[in-house]
Amino acid sequence: MKKCSKSAHETMTELNITPLLDLAFVLLVIFIITTPIVNDLDIKMPKASRHEKDPPKKPNYITVDSTGKIWMNKAPENLTSLLATLDDLRAVDPDLSIIVRGDAKTKYQQIRQVMDVCQQANVVKVELATEATDKPAFDKP
Repeated sequence: MKKCSKSAHETMTELNITPLLDLAFVLLVIFIITTPIVNDLDIKMPKASRHEKDPPKKPNYITVDSTGKIWMNKAPENLTSLLATLDDLRAVDPDLSIIVRGDAKTKYQQIRQVMDVCQQANVVKVELATEATDKPAFDKP
């Protein structure tokens, strides 16, 4: 019988995990980049049967809570300072997108005032944020 040296047929006992780590880091970066930025103010938005379209790429959020306080991207505002802020943002980005997030208990008049300020600032891309629900908004007769 022929004897073989032990070193010629020794199995590899180490696993090279460098490509696996590279893949994990690439996936982590992709998830960080594609995760949408969500405003973390605690409000309960009204429900809608479905969302009409995807949110814009660089949305700016105007949030109105149940007490009527207004925030623009987490910064407290009033109606006059909101108009100035929107004018400044429009000067930087003419294709400005605004998403109005109102608490379900917010009075309609307060949301309408925010919409009027957006209109005065010539912001044409204004949407109302809602939470999705499986039920239709209206019962069919």
